[in-house]
Amino acid sequence: MKSLTKLRFDRVRVVKQRGVVLFFALIALLAMSLAAVALIRSVDTSTMIAGNLAFKQAATTSGDAGIEAAITWLTATDTAATTARAGTANTVLNDLTHPFNVTNAANGYYSNADSALNLFADATWNAITIPAVTDNSGNSKRYIIQRMCRTANALVTAQNCLFSGAIQDTNGQNIPLPQDVCTGAGCPAAGQTPQMRITTRVDGPKNTVSYVQAFVY
Repeated sequence: MKSLTKLRFDRVRVVKQRGVVLFFALIALLAMSLAAVALIRSVDTSTMIAGNLAFKQAATTSGDAGIEAAITWLTATDTAATTARAGTANTVLNDLTHPFNVTNAANGYYSNADSALNLFADATWNAITIPAVTDNSGNSKRYIIQRMCRTANALVTAQNCLFSGAIQDTNGQNIPLPQDVCTGAGCPAAGQTPQMRITTRVDGPKNTVSYVQAFVY
């Protein structure tokens, strides 16, 4: 009988190592693939964050237009009330029916600074019936005006309301002083006018929401 030929040790070692290089190459390829996916996700996340910050900044900037719209409403309302009361002694300081002395949630106007009014609640803003103004960037703007007084639907008095400092002439655009329209006890101090707080909410693309506040008088 012929005995089987014994393989040399070095030949056996070579046979056992076949395919090892392919195995490590596949592992390296998998690691490189995972690294590439992680890099792509990182770039996408950075781009998304930058885009969201841009939307947020644009919404905040658009809030200034809401402030101007509120000032326009205040001016138009006061002018209309003054015209309607022409020839009478009725003013915002002595007439309870003046629009500035009456809360009108539908128009976004509150005659006092009610701490219970949640300016971050959707229901508060949904109560406004005035159509929101939308700009070319898709930012929708609405405003709420609050008279800085403790009591709603009441006359403006020095004991009830927050007043500004002395009025200053800004290029000839003076604001009428209380002493020009009110005399006697209960009138505000000379050189002061009641303050209004305007809060603008901007709803932008990708559910962006921004709030801007300003005090005017």
